[in-house]
Amino acid sequence: MKQQARQPGVRRREVFGWAMYDFANSGFTTVVITAVFSAYFVGAVAEGAAWGAFAWTTTLGVSYALVMLTMPALGAWADLHAAKKRLLMLVTAMCVMLTACLALVGPGDLWLAVLLVILANTAYSWGESVSYAFLPEIATPDAIGKVSGWGWGLGYAGGMLTLGICLAYVLSAQARGETAGDFVPVTMLITAVMYGAASLFTFTLLKERATPQVALAQPSGVHASLQRLKATWQASRHYKDFSWLLTSAFFYQGGVAVAITLAAIYAQQVIGFKSDEVMILVFVINAAAMAGALAFGHFQDRLGHRLTLALTLVGWAVTCVWAGLATDKSTFWGAAWLAGICMGSSQSSGRAMAGLLAPKQQLAEFYGLWSFATRLAAIAGPMLYGAITWATDGDQRTAIFATTALFVLGLLCLIPMDMARGRRSAEGAGH
Repeated sequence: MKQQARQPGVRRREVFGWAMYDFANSGFTTVVITAVFSAYFVGAVAEGAAWGAFAWTTTLGVSYALVMLTMPALGAWADLHAAKKRLLMLVTAMCVMLTACLALVGPGDLWLAVLLVILANTAYSWGESVSYAFLPEIATPDAIGKVSGWGWGLGYAGGMLTLGICLAYVLSAQARGETAGDFVPVTMLITAVMYGAASLFTFTLLKERATPQVALAQPSGVHASLQRLKATWQASRHYKDFSWLLTSAFFYQGGVAVAITLAAIYAQQVIGFKSDEVMILVFVINAAAMAGALAFGHFQDRLGHRLTLALTLVGWAVTCVWAGLATDKSTFWGAAWLAGICMGSSQSSGRAMAGLLAPKQQLAEFYGLWSFATRLAAIAGPMLYGAITWATDGDQRTAIFATTALFVLGLLCLIPMDMARGRRSAEGAGH
């Protein structure tokens, strides 16, 4: 990576260390949330009950609600004490241990599974948000899209590697006649080991570059967290372009959440994919997402951040229509490829834009607000999908068509944005 892409004093290996966190944590979302444990939860833990999918989305919703309530306060604390790295190490260790504990979940162990998934996904989300706050410290404003895209690309590579190892084990286990209750716990251990081992690169190479801020000690607890959230939200209103991005993210991330949490269920129940075919499908989606993140990340700084994000949201809308019209596996494969490309590029673009539009003295705090919006979206999007499916007697095609509206609304929120104005506002904060 060229020096002009890095902030002064930032070495190439430090950027690599930051990007390796994307590599490390992607296995969790790929294996636990999307491809393996989600289907195991519905089919084995919930014993195939009609309410299984609803229980899964509700479990994730509770974890996202916890993140919404706590992340702004955690971000403010990290900014105050210059403790982003310490916080990142702590929550990563929590997520790794809790992921390993998922190996204890067997068929019928519903409440154990619910508790562990809530805690693990909360810790994962904390770590994801804190890692984002390092991005503007290591990348120059003109190259932040490229660096973000590199991180997402490496992240999807990590997700594919972890899923690939798990898939190899699952296929060998199935050949031996083992059931999901036998091989799914092993995949949880594989995911935990990969997460923990890869994150060591981050903790070794990434530096804490912030300095403690002189401020009065602040109260803690749920009430204080809510007050902090309110204060951060009020502060963000002075940065109108960040606010427009936040609103856009709420809508389009709701659609992305549908793809992440329900793609496997849609592929199985509507298109007719088998369990091993779903794992291969998710693997391919990750490959396409890596390509999308790297390609759009490279061109994002040249095309313009807003235009790049807008193009990906148009792509997402097309994906929803494509998937809704698909009646066979081959047609659905095309929609899956496009979904992967759009996923990588939209995630990378949004993260980079948030870093450019947030005030530099409050990066972790504003990324905490970003986490609030995206986790609220992660609750609202799948719940909307589930409600429509319920209201239409299980018609998931109607639900996926309706998801198109989330991406259109996200696109409309980009119209009033002015990146140049937003950057001036963020850079002028505190002066």
